[in-house]
Amino acid sequence: MSIIAEAPGYLQVYSDGSVKRFAPDIASASEESVNGYKSKDVIINSSKSVTARLFLPDSPKSSGRLPVLVYFHGGGFCIGSTTWLGYHHFLADFSVTSQSIILSVDYRLAPENRLPIAYEDCYSSLDWLSHQVRYEPWLEFADLSRVFLSGDSAGGNIAHHVAVKAILNNIRHVKIKGILLIHPYFGSENRTVYEIAKLESIDVEMNDMFWRLSIPEGSDRDYFGCNFEKIELSMTEWIQFPAVVVYVAGLDFLKERGVKYAEFMKNKGVKEVKLVETEGESHVFHVFNPKSEATYLLQRQMSEFLMSH
Repeated sequence: MSIIAEAPGYLQVYSDGSVKRFAPDIASASEESVNGYKSKDVIINSSKSVTARLFLPDSPKSSGRLPVLVYFHGGGFCIGSTTWLGYHHFLADFSVTSQSIILSVDYRLAPENRLPIAYEDCYSSLDWLSHQVRYEPWLEFADLSRVFLSGDSAGGNIAHHVAVKAILNNIRHVKIKGILLIHPYFGSENRTVYEIAKLESIDVEMNDMFWRLSIPEGSDRDYFGCNFEKIELSMTEWIQFPAVVVYVAGLDFLKERGVKYAEFMKNKGVKEVKLVETEGESHVFHVFNPKSEATYLLQRQMSEFLMSH
């Protein structure tokens, strides 16, 4: 039995189809208040092993209803978890900074569960919200008329596709006011300038490997889940798209994809599209350095977006 795909320190895929993952440091949820927030794990769909971590800021009842941010972690659709220490700290701090309720979703991973399963799992979290708002005490002050979708890398990709699915399904039980994509992970058969220049680099090699493992067998990088230009929506549907903000990092080789995505959305008639760059930082820096000044700035920028919508 040989290794046919590997992300050192994170993932090994074997010739017999088995998969071994190596989790970094993880954080446990705590229903006791810690640094201005509390957290707990909830079940989104027990039959499909879809779970989530709920973050609630300490907030007096008189503060009114709180916006809800649904977050999808990154990891090339193949690794990652809301329990990872970096995600836990970033989202916990953000719930305090933004005074929002955060639902961070653990969806099923590829290659065992290839796309579009991640999209379906994450979309189901919206149904969970609408059904549980009457029963889950932590959602007592949730404002489902102000729901935001966010995620980094593959999670940014997921946020886009969940928003598309919500439009196609004419979703009404929650109101998606905006999507916040952090260093989104998209691709295509056509290479970007950076990918061509760095074709033999580890960045491009890992990028291609994760796409091979996550898209349906027999598909290429022009699969709709990879190439956002392949999504078919009418002009009427595009203009229903919620406000979009795309965060890119100056040293991230996926920066080009994020810029192209923002341009594409503007050209499709999406009413509000904003691009924000963090100079001198690399891909998903907020996960690897959740207590850095760059991360705190990102949290403030995201908070301002929530407050203005």
